[in-house]
Amino acid sequence: MDGEVERRSSTRSPFVVEVLKTVFYAFLIAAFIRTFLFQPFNIPSGSMENTLLVGDYLFVSKFAYGYSNHSLPWSPDLFKGRVWSAPPERGDVVVFRLPVRPWEDYIKRVVGLPGDRVQMIDGVLHINGEPCKMERVEDYVATDPYGSEVRIARYRETFPNGASHYVLDSEPDADGADDTQEFVVPAGHYFMMGDNRDHSNDSRMADSGVGFVPEENLVGRADIIFFSTDGSAQIWEIWKWPAAFRYGRFFHSID
Repeated sequence: MDGEVERRSSTRSPFVVEVLKTVFYAFLIAAFIRTFLFQPFNIPSGSMENTLLVGDYLFVSKFAYGYSNHSLPWSPDLFKGRVWSAPPERGDVVVFRLPVRPWEDYIKRVVGLPGDRVQMIDGVLHINGEPCKMERVEDYVATDPYGSEVRIARYRETFPNGASHYVLDSEPDADGADDTQEFVVPAGHYFMMGDNRDHSNDSRMADSGVGFVPEENLVGRADIIFFSTDGSAQIWEIWKWPAAFRYGRFFHSID
């Protein structure tokens, strides 16, 4: 009898060891992918509508701009600057660490590069003294908290490098958002703005905590939406999931 127990114990031990090894290796692979390749990120606010919606889940390319302390979990102070650095292009949608609260992630669009002069005049973005092309397109249709349909003016904005995207103008006379001073972007920094121009805390706002974003604060480029939900179903409400998923946004590339 004792021999049978020993045989059972000996056969279980290798199995348990193999399971633990598999879990450990899977953890290492996942940690490597998240740290050096792709990091998942979800959209908590409407500052990037309608490019990104609350409930979108993204993959952020960590290797697009090289690596800094902020590329690593918990931002350990291991080195200065960036390694294998590549600058973002105007128009990239970027996840970065907020300069005043470096543990907090923000997502915005790169509007100004180092040395650029950036200014909003009557709701039109000016870069180095030239207005960006603004083409009026069909309204963006949203739903307010009471379930009513809301129509918001939408434009296609085109940067000097040809990159274009949609922006929303919900409050044409918004104080401090549509008319600003001229900002000169310092070397090694970037000017960020949200696509929902009147509902975005970004580099235009003195009290937003964003300001000019140092290049070492860049986490990565937002490349693709892999999942999206409208928030109408709680995680335990499995029967509501099919109606809550925004299938048309699954695996949707980000412009």
